[in-house]
Amino acid sequence: MDAKGAFLNLLNVCNVLKGLFFFSSLSPLTRAGRGRGDVLELGDADFDYLASEHETMLVKFYAPWCGHCKKLAPDFEKAATKLKGTVQLAKVDCTASTEVCTRFGASVYPTLKIFRNGENAGSYDGPRTADGIVHYMKKQAGPNSVYLNTEADLQNFINNFDASIVGFVSGPGTVQMTEFLKAASIMRGQFRFAHTQDYGVGQRYGVNTERVVVFRPPRLSNKFEDSEVHSPSTLSVSGIRRFIRDHIHGLCPHMTMDNKEKLRGHDLLIAYYDLDYRRNPKGSNYWRNRVMKVMSQNSGHGLSCAVANKKDFLSDLEEEFGFGLTDGDTPFVTIKTRLGYKYTMREEFTRDGVSLERFLEDYFAGRLKRYIKSQPIPEKNYTPVKIVVAETFEDIVNNPNKDVLIQFYSPQCQHCKRLQPVYEQLAETVLSDPNIVIAKMDATVNDVPVLYDVQGFPTIYFAPANKKDEPKQYTGPRELKDFLKFMRREGAHKLAVSGVRQEL
Repeated sequence: MDAKGAFLNLLNVCNVLKGLFFFSSLSPLTRAGRGRGDVLELGDADFDYLASEHETMLVKFYAPWCGHCKKLAPDFEKAATKLKGTVQLAKVDCTASTEVCTRFGASVYPTLKIFRNGENAGSYDGPRTADGIVHYMKKQAGPNSVYLNTEADLQNFINNFDASIVGFVSGPGTVQMTEFLKAASIMRGQFRFAHTQDYGVGQRYGVNTERVVVFRPPRLSNKFEDSEVHSPSTLSVSGIRRFIRDHIHGLCPHMTMDNKEKLRGHDLLIAYYDLDYRRNPKGSNYWRNRVMKVMSQNSGHGLSCAVANKKDFLSDLEEEFGFGLTDGDTPFVTIKTRLGYKYTMREEFTRDGVSLERFLEDYFAGRLKRYIKSQPIPEKNYTPVKIVVAETFEDIVNNPNKDVLIQFYSPQCQHCKRLQPVYEQLAETVLSDPNIVIAKMDATVNDVPVLYDVQGFPTIYFAPANKKDEPKQYTGPRELKDFLKFMRREGAHKLAVSGVRQEL
């Protein structure tokens, strides 16, 4: 072999060794997992190197022992497969890669963050189902804001099922361009953004200077409001976000599973019916226009409205009202206030809108009776632990003279079953005290008042006498002495117990 051949062989050996060195520098977790599934496994050694290779990436920071992480894992894997080639999904085991997790503030598991070209672009706040992740992350792919060159580009962009936000801004590097692109980066998961430097692109909409324009979806066009809304000439990031929030939905938006939480932040009238804008836009707008006509005649009362496909919300209706809607061609109308109070229109929605007018008139006059999902009131309620249903909550729990400890439970909850002996012992212990009530309510079949945040079972609250608007959640140990110590400290009355040392 000549000198040249020997040199080439040596060069090949060096390249092989270089590859082996790089591979060995990866964390064991990364080497073991990179070839399995479509979720990329990253660690301290390779996070920055590999994350920078992807324009958009969703990273799950997790711990192997975390129950919520285990529950999310199958959906995360399914989403990764569906998003393959569009958005990369990755995961980091925070018990093995503490440096990366600490750097990005991942101390609660699972923590999901979006990265763009290796840079942290913010927390993921979308759904945690496979379809929800796919839908949300598809909106995250590509630029924050699409550039529009021509009027045809603008028409194609705004002729969409969803609302569109367009910035008419001056050249690159200007304050308005910078602020608009920042706002687009922050809100791109919720809305569609585009921009142009040519005011002529928006000439047909009266654009002749810097501004942001909200274009509502063409399918929701109506005679009661403009299809687009113009901002003041210049806005900061916070101003742009506020402008979009205040104008994006219009008088009567189409409520979906994606936007329902945003719409329900205020008093809201909702008409549920066979709404389908993709297959039957004309029929869908038929009832919406009747709702809008009546609502426009009753503006100024702080009540907003929306329309929704009843099939999409059958489970919600079952949970909130105890029934679903499968029959009937006319809308089912309900009002839900910010305080959680619910009212339903019992009369059939007439095509002339008169029944809706009467319903609103009674609502604004305070003549409507609140709808409460409740079990029947118990005929006998003499046990130490008092049974509370939604219809008796006011009389028992909100009795201004009583200190009340109430447990919200589910009959299927194993933790609730394990608590039952201690809870009954507690009730027996304070039974002789006329100022204290130990109670429980099945939260799966009764409406829970808005002041009580019940996210799991059991959830226990204490409502002191004369402070019913300030219930305090109990989060301490679930032993008899701990409950008694808590009630002594928080109660309005001095606690009298039988058979228990007072120092407990």
